[in-house]
Amino acid sequence: MASEIVEASGHLIDSGILNGIFDTVIRHGGTFEVLKFSIGRTNAEPSVLSMRVTAESGAVLQELVEDLVPLGCNIASAQNVTVRAADLDGCAPADFYSTTNHETHVRVDEQWVVVEQQRMDAAIVVTEGQASCRKLRDIRKGDAVVCGIAGVRVVPTFQDRDRLGFAFMTNDISSERRVEAAVGKVAEMMRGIRAAGGRIAMVVGPVAVHTGGAPYLAQLIRSGYVQVLLSGNALAVHDIEFSMFGTSLGVNLETGRAVEGGHHHHMRAINAVRRAGGIHAAIEQGVLKSGIMFECVQRNIEYVLAGSIRDDGPLPDTIMDLVEGQDRYVAALKDVSLVLILASMLHGIGVGNMLPSAVRTICVDINPAVVTKLADRGSSQTVGIVTDTGLFLHQLARQLAND
Repeated sequence: MASEIVEASGHLIDSGILNGIFDTVIRHGGTFEVLKFSIGRTNAEPSVLSMRVTAESGAVLQELVEDLVPLGCNIASAQNVTVRAADLDGCAPADFYSTTNHETHVRVDEQWVVVEQQRMDAAIVVTEGQASCRKLRDIRKGDAVVCGIAGVRVVPTFQDRDRLGFAFMTNDISSERRVEAAVGKVAEMMRGIRAAGGRIAMVVGPVAVHTGGAPYLAQLIRSGYVQVLLSGNALAVHDIEFSMFGTSLGVNLETGRAVEGGHHHHMRAINAVRRAGGIHAAIEQGVLKSGIMFECVQRNIEYVLAGSIRDDGPLPDTIMDLVEGQDRYVAALKDVSLVLILASMLHGIGVGNMLPSAVRTICVDINPAVVTKLADRGSSQTVGIVTDTGLFLHQLARQLAND
């Protein structure tokens, strides 16, 4: 038998972390002995846990403790982090520590240091007493890569006891009957962030245009509630199609009826922008006079369009290099306070992987599976609202219209 003493602190009970810790031990066939547990006596005071975990072998114990680390447990004995030199560009040592999206500290030279550029599914590289997350592709031969779990401490983002702006949620997904109240809370959060000079990012799929949400998203951009827009080729294409022809995928959004020859409209929109030389040039030449992309350019709002294999055209502004697209997304998301993901599973999950768990994230989609998938993939901070995206944008714009 092998054992180790681990510790954890925070809002362990009301965040469900405590049950997760115990369940993890049992799942590995181990046992636990609680050595100390004190419950926080106030809203702000954390609970503190110290316990001995035991497993049938050192190997099983290692796996057990590795699964406890993302829940905020750390080995009680103060050990410096283990680093090994990478022997190949783009590769880490076999036992490298793979990060979560939670705030992480590593112990270097007897001091705990915060890991910078926190994100999930990365390695940690230590340089001159500092540590940062690094994608595998960015590791270079000779980099000091953190290996194992000794000297690693993770701080989960605990559910706030006062719930703050997320007071409208008691679980991960709101029902249809609560959408209006949920929109009101989202609007309240956005007001607060704008007043504090914070940055709001929106990750938007083309469904926002198909469902009639484009004018309302344009209104939000015009009103200063969007600082970053992340999407793919299709959002821009159908937004421009709607601006030029009043259709989306050839359907007139006023009448809901397909227009004769309308299935060509998105290609004609692409051709017009390509002929102009891009979205900015199309606006300067008067080809594009309204819409989401028009407002982004007019208000100097940063936008990144990351392409895919299915894209028509694509537009000159669309980034077709995968690595460049990912890097541009990461740079645009720096220091954002709130991310709204609107009907975009592909780009939404991609953004979720790039965000630290402290960034509040709201996912709006008519499909409950999309709403839950972000949380299932590790973005536990995500709050879900199951509703039509066009309706959500309409209600949100209306709530913020008087501002």
